[in-house]
Amino acid sequence: MLEDAYLNLARYVLENGHRKTDRTGTGTISTFGYQMRFDLSEGFPLLTTKKVPFGLIKSELLWFLHGDTNIQYLLKHHNHIWDEWAFKNYVTSADYHGPDMTDFGRRSLVDADFNQAYKQEMNQFCDRIVNDDQFAAKYGTLGNVYGAQWRAWKTSQGDTIDQLSNVIDLLKTHPDSRRMIVSAWNPEDVPSMALPPCHTMFQFYVADGKLSCQLYQRSADIFLGVPFNIASYALLTCLIAKEVGLEPGDFVHTLGDAHIYSNHIDQITTQLKRTPVEAPQLVLNPEKTSIFDYDMTDISVTNYHPAPAIKAPVAV
Repeated sequence: MLEDAYLNLARYVLENGHRKTDRTGTGTISTFGYQMRFDLSEGFPLLTTKKVPFGLIKSELLWFLHGDTNIQYLLKHHNHIWDEWAFKNYVTSADYHGPDMTDFGRRSLVDADFNQAYKQEMNQFCDRIVNDDQFAAKYGTLGNVYGAQWRAWKTSQGDTIDQLSNVIDLLKTHPDSRRMIVSAWNPEDVPSMALPPCHTMFQFYVADGKLSCQLYQRSADIFLGVPFNIASYALLTCLIAKEVGLEPGDFVHTLGDAHIYSNHIDQITTQLKRTPVEAPQLVLNPEKTSIFDYDMTDISVTNYHPAPAIKAPVAV
């Protein structure tokens, strides 16, 4: 099964990982250096041992492709992946006058009253981001995260580089180039980002009429994040392959610190008891010729029959 590569990763880390502390204070089981490979001709690698919301993957990738760094677009598409980081910036600002949310990431897991207050404040924050453009401009932005680096990398001369467009041009004109790389890790911008990029760089490779992509991910949340990352970069590879007239090849996923948070162990153990089924198929609007022109309705999957979702807290 296409999904076995991911399940083998989870088993390996559970059985061989090291106990480590981390920035969030949650604690992890971790290993350093691991690689998975997914043959995209076998299907689209959207996990079936738990439901993965493909709509969130589509909207986040389109957000990246637009060069956007403000969560307003995501919230308008009912995508709450990035809420916590923007909310954290707001509740630690001088403009916030609600209940103390300083330790919201951990207290919300054990304090019912705090959890209710957290949800209420978060809902109000998200509603205001959607409906108040001025507020969104101030507190919805996450700094120069992925979209900004992919589409408008700032140079020391004050210019910008559209890395992704440049790579697509190379694929069309010099497909054997070894320089088809997009980097999200900009050391100058990292301190001002809400979250430094976890998926730091990716490279394309053409052979036998197929386009392959390798991603290097410095930090990999195996239970919550990695299933999204696999599907997102597989989708990106398929979109670009269609534009440049190639078939999708392999998605190669190389992980640095691959970890399972201590409060995800029960969830991933449950998932590993499930048996994967056939991978779904990706369907793209044949009328779209540029990856920058796709809308949510232009991308879908068929034959997706996953097991039920498994909820787990996000470590912020």
